[in-house]
Amino acid sequence: MKITLKEKVLNTGKISLYLEYYKGSTIDANGKRQHLRTQEYLKIYLHQNPKTTTERNENKENLKLAENILAIKKTDYIQGKFEMKSTTKAKRTFLNFFSEMVDDREINFSHDNYGNWKSTYVHLKKIVPLNLTFDEIDENFVKKVKDYFDKQAITKSNLPLSQNSKHSYFNKFKACLKKAFDDGFLSINYSTKVKSFEQAESQREYLTFDELQSLAKSECKYPVLKKAFLFSCLSGLRWSDINTLKWCEVRDEGDVSKVNFRQEKTDGVEYLYISKQARELLGERQEQQERVFKGLKYGMTYNTEIIRWCNRAAVSKHITFHSARHTNAVLLLENGADIYTVSKRLGHRELRTTQIYAKIVDSKAREAAEIIPELKIEM
Repeated sequence: MKITLKEKVLNTGKISLYLEYYKGSTIDANGKRQHLRTQEYLKIYLHQNPKTTTERNENKENLKLAENILAIKKTDYIQGKFEMKSTTKAKRTFLNFFSEMVDDREINFSHDNYGNWKSTYVHLKKIVPLNLTFDEIDENFVKKVKDYFDKQAITKSNLPLSQNSKHSYFNKFKACLKKAFDDGFLSINYSTKVKSFEQAESQREYLTFDELQSLAKSECKYPVLKKAFLFSCLSGLRWSDINTLKWCEVRDEGDVSKVNFRQEKTDGVEYLYISKQARELLGERQEQQERVFKGLKYGMTYNTEIIRWCNRAAVSKHITFHSARHTNAVLLLENGADIYTVSKRLGHRELRTTQIYAKIVDSKAREAAEIIPELKIEM
């Protein structure tokens, strides 16, 4: 947060001095940046055009007083003593605030993310009192929640949470704390006070080229699902980005096509070139603001159809829509793309995320070493 001394010229001709607290910015649902600022008027004034020695001396003294207050506020903030939260907002209940964040993700088509947020909310209701307000939150509360996810929380199958579930759920909880701090509900950003769980390296289920070819030839009950899934395999786009993709984001420039979009997960702007076959899957261009994959839905019906589609194609793996993205990464690496290019295309912020796919390709290479039958060697 940045604290600065500002001036405002009044109708009376005097200048009012105030402090401005700048707490960064957020991106709204329309992609527009909103700056978070609050003001505190000091009730200290300057003469706009001092004409006498007395007025000039008053300006000097009042300005010095305001600068001293600014210095104190900055020091208090650094030491964590200065409370930026609103007294009214501090009485808001935590679970109600978290519930609104969950609903926001459902409304804004973050379906792949929505499930994790909803599961986190279900767990938090077991450990957080319904009437707990933001002014009751402290570092011990944050540690208590972390301890719950680590030692007490169980799945629907009555099993302890996996390491990645702990990592995911606790990070959703911390994201809520950060949002509360940014919006003035908390005076301290408690999301930075307690370390997150380490993330375990998860298995990436993917399709081989032959399996993908089999799927491409097999019937899928919902044509839009088949097109979207195959497009993800060829482009690497996430479900959330495919689901919200509009025609205005598809650029045809001669023989080259690309997708210009803002990644929903990372909020980064991407410019992704797509193959001719991937472009053909999109079909004929429609109105600029129309969704490309109109009718595509998230839910049990489509998820179940992916399983049935795989069965018809004789693919025995547990494939989800996200497996298409893994498939794209593996096929690119197997066909000679370098890891930096793959990382860029997938929109990874860290190269180590992409290196997981490189390990898969390495294991396939080791398997290939044993393909040649043993020779009967006589010396």
